[in-house]
Amino acid sequence: MQTVKIKDKTFALAYPEAELQKNIRAVANRLNEDFSGRNPLLLGVLNGCFMFAADLMRYMDITCEISFVKLASYQGTTSTGKVKEVIGLNEDISGRDVIIVEDIVESGHTMQRMIETLGTRNPKSVHICTLMQKPDKLEIPLNIEYVAMKIPNEFIIGYGFDYDQQGRNMRDIYSLVEE
Repeated sequence: MQTVKIKDKTFALAYPEAELQKNIRAVANRLNEDFSGRNPLLLGVLNGCFMFAADLMRYMDITCEISFVKLASYQGTTSTGKVKEVIGLNEDISGRDVIIVEDIVESGHTMQRMIETLGTRNPKSVHICTLMQKPDKLEIPLNIEYVAMKIPNEFIIGYGFDYDQQGRNMRDIYSLVEE
């Protein structure tokens, strides 16, 4: 499909599944190389990362584990700017390499909150891995080591991204068409 309609908005195809998978495989290969022999904990940020985290982990051939936390900062198509933790981390991460797996990094506030929260639990290291990054929106200086794709400042849906909880199930990613 070249365009889809979700509720009151129209979205156009922006990033096909094949392009996403190619970029995810490339990030997984870097993680395989960088964390060989180390058993990192992938820490997915729900809801958006679930598809990315699953595909990323399938491409990883090193020993690793996965867990999830849930943070929320969006309403509709706009970030509220306030991050609230909904479901916390139950694993002991003391002395562990932790890789935060995020669907998208925009302002950096969510990542800053995650890094601060994880830092109180004495991890060996904390790394950021994201499917998408919007470099022009970044407000917080972050070391984002693993980025599958850098994109312009556009609202996207599909492949885990949603508009009011709709559209997450699409294999491709679509961007909002201004009407």
